[in-house]
Amino acid sequence: MNAMRGQFSWVQAKCGLLVLAAGISIVMSGCATSSDPARPGASRTEIVTESDESSERKRARIRVELALGYFEQGKTNIALDEIKQAIAADPTFSDAYSLRGLAYMRLNDFGFAEDSFNKALSFKPNDANVLHNLGWLKCQQALYPQAIKYFSQALADPLYGERAKTWMAKGLCQARAGMDSEAEASLLKSYEYDAGNPVTGFNLGSLLYKREDFVRAQFYIRRLNNSELANAESLWLGMKVEKRVGNVDALMQLATQLEKRFPQSREAASYRRGAFNE
Repeated sequence: MNAMRGQFSWVQAKCGLLVLAAGISIVMSGCATSSDPARPGASRTEIVTESDESSERKRARIRVELALGYFEQGKTNIALDEIKQAIAADPTFSDAYSLRGLAYMRLNDFGFAEDSFNKALSFKPNDANVLHNLGWLKCQQALYPQAIKYFSQALADPLYGERAKTWMAKGLCQARAGMDSEAEASLLKSYEYDAGNPVTGFNLGSLLYKREDFVRAQFYIRRLNNSELANAESLWLGMKVEKRVGNVDALMQLATQLEKRFPQSREAASYRRGAFNE
């Protein structure tokens, strides 16, 4: 089972944070950068307000906010035009380069994406969100050791607030690299932070099924299939798991859902052929 197959995709926008599919992200400087106050040694930083910004930074920030909106809508070229204007207004604004990197990664221009992320780091060294994005970029290029190094650097920041996302991306990348044990450990860490993420739950179930730990696979895939985020791929994996543990009733319940909700899917076709070993 390909751990990176992407039927689970979603967009979350919260306080300027953009999370896409396996977790590329940008955090806008206008948001509070406070850490968890309950965490020992955590510090808090005040929200950036209008009086803190130069006129150049304010113009750049507004342009990047516009660009982010276009980027979320899939209007990448328009987003890039707004980013150009943001950089013209303030050539030192790290967030503009971060978003430019994401835009070029979407366009599969990996060289320019990497240049953009490195430029962002030159103005905001060790930014965990940018390091995460560099890790995902390297994973797309199958440069797995570099990718894992960047993810680890992001996770080394004790104040980094998006640990679930980065543990997940690290696990997915390790699975791509054939590092199944390491991938399982990373995905379990992600699951500890965010048990409701469908990508994490599915890929944990898939890895456990692959190594024939069917009872544990059943736990993760059942939880996903009992939620509104179930899809053809998760239902089919659940059916294969239930077959392995000998639960025919549960298998047939999942089969009914698959046929009703996703009759044209390749998973439904596999079920009709009885191809449980595919």
